[in-house]
Amino acid sequence: MQHSAKITTLFLDIGGVLLSNGWDRAARKEAARIFDLDTVELEERHHLTFDTYEEGKLTLDDYLTRIVFYEHREFTRNDFKEFMYSRTTPYSDMIDLICQLKEQYKLKIAIVNNEGRELNEYRIRTFGIDKFVDFFISSCFVHFRKPDADIWRMALDIALVRPEEVLYIEDRAMFIHVAEGLGINGLLHENFAKTVEKLKEWGLTVQ
Repeated sequence: MQHSAKITTLFLDIGGVLLSNGWDRAARKEAARIFDLDTVELEERHHLTFDTYEEGKLTLDDYLTRIVFYEHREFTRNDFKEFMYSRTTPYSDMIDLICQLKEQYKLKIAIVNNEGRELNEYRIRTFGIDKFVDFFISSCFVHFRKPDADIWRMALDIALVRPEEVLYIEDRAMFIHVAEGLGINGLLHENFAKTVEKLKEWGLTVQ
């Protein structure tokens, strides 16, 4: 199905779209194994406090104090942080695709994501996301997080675009549905090949 709206702006998630999720459940399970932590306790403490960290109301050190360093450990905070940072890998095909689309169609590119400040800045800078993105509406900067609809409203205001001009690429269906409720066009990212095909429906074809 070909859509009639002219897309001028892409809103993108990072984790699951441009980069791996990084500090996700699998990484925490691996951390528990490597650092000899109780997996259940780590997960419970994580879920009780991670939203607050993602909203920019805790530092990474505060977060780690709550989930790991509430008692003496035989390893250091830096040991643990280095492990956390090491969990990220880039989806180079997706990064290249977005860069090509930006250049070819002169698109505005915005990130709309949930992430704690230190992890967010590390991932953005290490993998060059800041080289092609025009602005970042990250939960740690704006102090609210998806699925709060205000995060997309703020992105629209900062981009100075109408919702129908935006295509939002995201790997979580619920977030797509919330954005669509504001009139934003949604593209559920499953894998690179499917996203390339879906983009054609919006007239975005890489030459």
